[in-house]
Amino acid sequence: MNWQQTIEQLETGSVRSAYQDESGNWQANVDAKQAILAAFKAGENAEFNGAYPGFVDKANLPPRQFKVEDKVRLVPGGSSVRRGAYVAPGVIIMPPAYINIGAFVDTGTMVDSHALIGSCAQVGKNVHVSAAVQIGGVLEPVGAKPVIIEDEVFLSAGVVIVEGIVVKKGAVIAPGVSLSASVPVYDCVNQKMLEKGAAIPERAVVVPGTRPVKGDWGSDLGLTMACALIVKYRDEKSDASLTLESLLR
Repeated sequence: MNWQQTIEQLETGSVRSAYQDESGNWQANVDAKQAILAAFKAGENAEFNGAYPGFVDKANLPPRQFKVEDKVRLVPGGSSVRRGAYVAPGVIIMPPAYINIGAFVDTGTMVDSHALIGSCAQVGKNVHVSAAVQIGGVLEPVGAKPVIIEDEVFLSAGVVIVEGIVVKKGAVIAPGVSLSASVPVYDCVNQKMLEKGAAIPERAVVVPGTRPVKGDWGSDLGLTMACALIVKYRDEKSDASLTLESLLR
């Protein structure tokens, strides 16, 4: 399969840059990511005129153009969806926002202002991506797993999720939380610390926290480092935004 076919299939959603294996674990689609890299290699820089005057990028990877029949609402004001990204019917994109190549955004999801969905990131159904959310992307190494946001997740303003973190179905991430392979996550409900880089469990409510810096010097100065705290688990009927609001009041 050549890169042209793969890019088209990524746009239709028939191929994804990450997938769930038989055990339900997410894996990178190495072939798809290699095709994306081949597309970059094959492309020559060109000036984009018409709808994109003054921009220079790979001529074979222009921003996507949507039509009414696509049932995607892309509000004017500086947003862009790159070629090779899938955006399902029913998605709303508020300006300015950016969805990069290889990303997958499923139906019913809201992408709010100043939000980034990075290359190959996977976002499920009915996800709320609030203002200034940063969902990290990854192309190389090709075996590296992208960030995965499963169905019904609520990402509050200013959330940053990088380094292949998986957020499981129905989780709620409070404003300002940063999740990466190096940020410890403490489950206050079950009184345990998650393994580094572990998935955020289903319906977990995660808020920002701090932990003391080790050593006498840091302790004497009262220094702390960022962490994340699971403070509650939603039941299946609870509303994500109301659950979060009640916890933060």
